[in-house]
Amino acid sequence: MSSPPRAPTHLVTADADTRPSLTVLSGFWPAATAAAARALLTADPSLLLVRHDLAGIRDGVVRRVVRDDVRIVEDEQVELRHGCVSCTMREDMLPTLVRLARGHPGRDLVLMLPEVVEPEAVAAACAHCLVDGAPISELIRIDSYVTVLDAEHLLDGLASTDDLTALGIQAAEDDHRALADVVVRQIEYADTLVLWGQSRDGAFDTSRVAILLQRLAPWAAHIRVDGDLVDATELTRQLRHNHRHRPETPGVLARGLQGYTLGTHEPEPDCGVVSAVFRARRPFHPQRLHDALEEVNAEVIRSRGHLWLASQPDTVVAWEFAGNGLAMGSLGHWLVSLPEDRWKHVCDQRRLAAALEWDPYYGDRHQHLVFIGLDVDPVALHRTLSGCLLADAELADGEEIWRTYHDPFAGCFPLGVQELTDTEGDRPA
Repeated sequence: MSSPPRAPTHLVTADADTRPSLTVLSGFWPAATAAAARALLTADPSLLLVRHDLAGIRDGVVRRVVRDDVRIVEDEQVELRHGCVSCTMREDMLPTLVRLARGHPGRDLVLMLPEVVEPEAVAAACAHCLVDGAPISELIRIDSYVTVLDAEHLLDGLASTDDLTALGIQAAEDDHRALADVVVRQIEYADTLVLWGQSRDGAFDTSRVAILLQRLAPWAAHIRVDGDLVDATELTRQLRHNHRHRPETPGVLARGLQGYTLGTHEPEPDCGVVSAVFRARRPFHPQRLHDALEEVNAEVIRSRGHLWLASQPDTVVAWEFAGNGLAMGSLGHWLVSLPEDRWKHVCDQRRLAAALEWDPYYGDRHQHLVFIGLDVDPVALHRTLSGCLLADAELADGEEIWRTYHDPFAGCFPLGVQELTDTEGDRPA
């Protein structure tokens, strides 16, 4: 039996940062995001705002606007080799930020993303795409990723079953993302969330939306803005120069594996909002889990995490649900299934998290799922999921028998493939 991985021992220090800062604003409702951007410009006349209009992107054209508080600095149409968001970032968005940083020294930047762009995609481009042979981080410090949510429309967005193509706002011909998926990813990647305005259903509903955001992203700073009366100076203090962005933080599906908070266990309803964390060291029976998929997500707005199937004991299976659609996929190997000489290729944080909870029989294998919704019954949810785990007699049969179980998920999670497989209801992934 493998021993637990040793925790890393090295420390990392950082020098003082003198680069101009970049604040990235995202949000599915442009009116709220633009209002936040205007407040930042009002408070700091030296600030430069960069926006891209993607209305013509499928024809290979985007419109770029750069402005400060009083005037438009640039307003240009840009032709792209390919009409897609990644091309826009690589061919114009990032080069524009670098050019402005060089041409306007001493002026900070705000990048307002189009409503269908996810901030994690921008962060990946900033980390991996070179401009003039160098990463943009040599010239610009990304201070914060801020997502602005419209209190009046947020619940409808999270509950929507529409996809971007049906709404006619897809970012590319092959963009089949669901509206709810985009909204939750904008929320979950952000280090700062701004709830803008009031719910049309009154103060209670506004508070409920605020609590829901807290449960969806407990790791973020949460700010509420009335919308009718905005203190631009105070909002600037809350949003800028806070150094909240941590590029080393993993994406939401890998958070639990690396020991970061995946969600909070708040089983008592607060304005009707419930957040339930399910953890277990036994594997799921594949058929029983498959049969329970529709039931466990019936009242849920968002669920996420990773799990262990008895029939596929080498594979970490990713799980995420939003907008009435479930996606499951491979997150790679459990460490216990790898030779110890390959552990050095796994990130330090993952090895540390595994070492802290290593089991002498199961190694690092475990279940870690979070369910967030309105009026969810956490006891019934826990009972259903526990019923999907192997019973004592099944557990005693051992791994060789587990691998022979009938598995509706067989072939869905090939190791080495990170892409998620979309599913709905109780159909096989």
